[in-house]
Amino acid sequence: MASDKLSHLDAHGKASMVDVGAKPITERVAKAEAFVRINAALEAAIRSNTLVKGDLLAVARIAGVQAAKRTDELIPLCHSLPLDVVHVDAALVPGAVRIEATAKTHSRTGVEMEALTAVTVAALTVIDMGKAIDRAMVIDGVRVLEKHGGRSGSHIAGPATTTAPTPGTGA
Repeated sequence: MASDKLSHLDAHGKASMVDVGAKPITERVAKAEAFVRINAALEAAIRSNTLVKGDLLAVARIAGVQAAKRTDELIPLCHSLPLDVVHVDAALVPGAVRIEATAKTHSRTGVEMEALTAVTVAALTVIDMGKAIDRAMVIDGVRVLEKHGGRSGSHIAGPATTTAPTPGTGA
C-alpha cells in the first residue's frame, strides 16, 4: 500500500536520500518499457540493417545496459545498487521500436529506476542513430511494467494508457 508521505523528503520538507540501512536485503526485479515512434523509411533501414551508424537495435540494447549501471550517477537521490543482471531487448514493431528492460538485484531498495533508465537511454540511442532519416521520432509509453520484491510486494501494470503507434507514420 502506498504511503501518503513522500519518502524523499526529510522532516523539514527538504529533498534527501532515503536511509535504507535497516531494510532487509531481498531479491528485487523490475521490468520497464518504452517505444520510439518512427517513420516507414527508418523502419525499413533498421529492418535491412543499412544505417550508416550500424546496427541500431544492437547499439540501443548495449546503451540501455550501460545506462542502467549508471543510474545512481544520473538521478540525484538514487542509491548505488549491485546489479545482478540487466537485460535489454529492442525490437521493431509496426511504426516503432519497442524497448524492454529487466533489472535484478539483491539489495535493500528496488530497481525500477534502473529499468526505466535503461529503456529511456536506449530510446535516446534510437533517436541518435536514426535522426538522419527521421527527425520527427517521439519517445512514448515509458513505464514500469512490473516490479517484485521488497516490503511493498509486487506490482504489475495494467494496459498502457498511451495510444499505439500508427504503422509507418512516426506518429
